[in-house]
Amino acid sequence: MSQKEVAHEVLTLEMQGEIFAIDANRVREILDLVPVTEVPNSQPFVNGLVNVRGKVVPLADLRLRFGMATPPPTIDTRIVVIDAEVSGEATAVGILADRVYEVTEIMPAAIEETPRIGLKWHQEYIAGIGKRGSDFIIILDMEQVLAGAPAATH
Repeated sequence: MSQKEVAHEVLTLEMQGEIFAIDANRVREILDLVPVTEVPNSQPFVNGLVNVRGKVVPLADLRLRFGMATPPPTIDTRIVVIDAEVSGEATAVGILADRVYEVTEIMPAAIEETPRIGLKWHQEYIAGIGKRGSDFIIILDMEQVLAGAPAATH
């Protein structure tokens, strides 16, 4: 099997009715909503910190980054803790999700380049558009999405 035929494992999650995917190899854990400590004068989309097993982890609300509405949390709201490079430094980052679905595979042949027009979000945030059946899954480029976010200090 050639490199191009290897399936990409992704974690699928929902934000405001849209299905997004994050590289499953980046995911550390999925948590129920925990208390969030707000950080004054921080980036609007990364304005809180959470305690994950004794470590301070910045919490990103990508709905704010993407200009989506931010309704209050529900019973399905989760924090997906991922490994990402932020400001050139490897760090854990929590991502707020309205709902987390599953780890699934997307074949490279089912991933298309990001269209240059017709998207609601900045093109650089999207690594590609995956097709699974009749559904589209927006595959996020987490380094680009988190560019400019503050790295954890502890």
